[in-house]
Amino acid sequence: MSATTAHSIVEASPRAKTVAGAIVILYALITILPLLWICATAFKSQSDAISYPPKLLFTPTLEGFVDLFTVQTRQPPDFIAKLPPAKSWYEKLARERGMVIAGPSPVVGRFVNSLIVGFGSTILATLLGTLAAYGFSRFRVPLADDLLFFILSTRMMPPIAVAVPIYLMYRWLNLYDTQIGLILLYSAVNVSLAVWLLKGFIDEIPREYEEAALVDGYTRLQAFRKVVLPQAATGIAATAIFCLIFSWNEYAFALLLTSANAQTMPPFIPFIIGEGGQNWPAVAAATTLFLTPIVFVTILLRKHLLRGITFGAVRR
Repeated sequence: MSATTAHSIVEASPRAKTVAGAIVILYALITILPLLWICATAFKSQSDAISYPPKLLFTPTLEGFVDLFTVQTRQPPDFIAKLPPAKSWYEKLARERGMVIAGPSPVVGRFVNSLIVGFGSTILATLLGTLAAYGFSRFRVPLADDLLFFILSTRMMPPIAVAVPIYLMYRWLNLYDTQIGLILLYSAVNVSLAVWLLKGFIDEIPREYEEAALVDGYTRLQAFRKVVLPQAATGIAATAIFCLIFSWNEYAFALLLTSANAQTMPPFIPFIIGEGGQNWPAVAAATTLFLTPIVFVTILLRKHLLRGITFGAVRR
């Protein structure tokens, strides 16, 4: 009998794996190239950042970060020569370019606002979404399908459609230019996404686990906290990442509903203007600083994110 070669319809062939791997690597390089270019621009000088053709090899400098964190004014050389010696390396760097540091810039406050608003709204939306998703998954809710569709429809509405009413409401409630105002608004927008994602995760958790806990004397709340939450931790982490990405990057409401006190990084970065034109190293430095927390959180929770996306895809 002649030998026959069996081919699995489940496992891909070596050639298919090679092609798929090459496509994934090519896609990763294309998508990560702009981020690498932004990070490189943050360490360029102003002349290197606007040079043509673009420079791939350059001498790194921290001019962009100094310009980002300080407010500077240009002074004549005789004025700078009369000043006392520079007390810090960044002050010396500024004077070498004919600039004098007048004080700190508001970037630190804007970054702190982004942290408070982003993580605060993520925690609140995930908490409310988890409770609502558990209720829809485990109890008989009248008109549950209609309610779920109504919750999802709030996510479909474009922000510009409700921008003016929300602005007027926030002015009347004294929530304009406050951190709590943005946290409540972002939480309201993210709750719909959290409910729909987490309901799918909780539906996959067998009810028998809770019933066994209730038989053992647990209350409904104790069963939810000790049985359901550990099982749904992967889905909660994945949902939190999606909510954080929206809150972290949101621009329209942050621009409309803040002016100074609660302004976040997205509306602040475009207005980093340098003397004589756009200060691209400072803009790139702000963008790099802005990307760092979200990249760190995503890498930290990447296992939960991958498991959360594929959770329930394979029935057993």
